[in-house]
Amino acid sequence: YKQMALMADLERVFEVAPVFRAENSFTHRHMTEFTGLDMEMTFLEHYHEVLDVLDQTFNAVFDGLNKDFKEELAAVRQQHPFEDLRYSYPCLRLTYKEAMALLRSKGPPKLEAALRVEEDPALIARLKERLDALPLHGDTEDIGTEDEKLLGEIIADIHGQDFYIIDKFPMAVRPFYTMPDPADADFSNSYDIFVRGEEVTSGAQRIHEPQMLFEQASLKGVDLTPISSYVDSFRYGAFPHAGGGIGLERVVMLFLGLPNIRKTSMFPRDPKRLTP
Repeated sequence: YKQMALMADLERVFEVAPVFRAENSFTHRHMTEFTGLDMEMTFLEHYHEVLDVLDQTFNAVFDGLNKDFKEELAAVRQQHPFEDLRYSYPCLRLTYKEAMALLRSKGPPKLEAALRVEEDPALIARLKERLDALPLHGDTEDIGTEDEKLLGEIIADIHGQDFYIIDKFPMAVRPFYTMPDPADADFSNSYDIFVRGEEVTSGAQRIHEPQMLFEQASLKGVDLTPISSYVDSFRYGAFPHAGGGIGLERVVMLFLGLPNIRKTSMFPRDPKRLTP
């Protein structure tokens, strides 16, 4: 609906609302209900205009927290000590290919160092498994949570930054409505934003041409009939546009260096907790 609103001459649209996900995921960073901060906007020349707005927004949030909430941050730090977030504007940006090259070259020494001090047999086995697989990680292969965190450590060591953007994700790992990279069909005009090695925002340029939408949906086995009004909204001239979704609680967790996202919600919801 936000994309459809753009086609009605609303150049920028945002939404703050609860998001409900049937997510059978028991991790430190997932909940089945969270607060979503979504935005979509048209652009004139390049989808990086949208990335610039997201970059500015995050920097304004981080600056505001550090400037206006010193007492609250100090109170959290007493119970959960954390290092100040390192960020800059414009933030560090890497392509997916660059990030994977960094992971392949700098990741193995870090895993080897962890292996030398690890004592748990299960963790030792997992580290060895990752050590064997990491040098073979392809440029179009999806990245898992463990390697995301490892990449975050590498970027922190090399660039001294905890906030960064990875651009040009492989087309195969993104939804059907993602715009392919016109220079390389294996990649896409899509991006993720990371804080301390964990993703807080996922976004992309959206396909705004109906025929291309049908072609991409067909390739991924998606039936567009139930959302025909969405496709129809692009039929009479459509603006190129892009956007993204931010998970508020995850941003709070990572900004504060908290160990679990449930600490950011008064009444956290997961697959086994509905009340209180």
